[in-house]
Amino acid sequence: MSTTYLVRTAEDLDDREACFAVRKEVFVAEQGVPEDLEYDAYDAGAVHVLAVRADGAPLGAGRLLFGEAAAAKTGGDPAVGSLGRLAVTKEARGLGVGAALVRAIEDAARERGLAAVDLHAQTQAMGFYERLGYVAYGPEFPDAGIPHRSMRRSL
Repeated sequence: MSTTYLVRTAEDLDDREACFAVRKEVFVAEQGVPEDLEYDAYDAGAVHVLAVRADGAPLGAGRLLFGEAAAAKTGGDPAVGSLGRLAVTKEARGLGVGAALVRAIEDAARERGLAAVDLHAQTQAMGFYERLGYVAYGPEFPDAGIPHRSMRRSL
């Protein structure tokens, strides 16, 4: 299946709602994450990225936390951003959408002068992040009942 897509920073309320719809489909419906855990206070100040098909249908989403919000998630280092809520719809998996979203989030981090990006990877997705240059650290931990590991990439 060949699908043309575009990755961009969410520009308006419609884009942000499309990001939330992808997250609901992947995390809440597919993975059983409680909806009240999926959406949090960090969403309001985050940079959201969105992948859309040529016809505008959303294919993937992710977010970057920076400043105080990221410091709360990364152990207090304001030079480190926090990549999170990366989700790709079933139809778009294997097309490079996830990698394109990660690179867009990294670009947003660079634009904000950040030196590195941290993330909490589901352990089953660690290979994906390793291929993109992320290195695991610390012990495995549960998040919403799913095993995770912390990972970081210097920019």
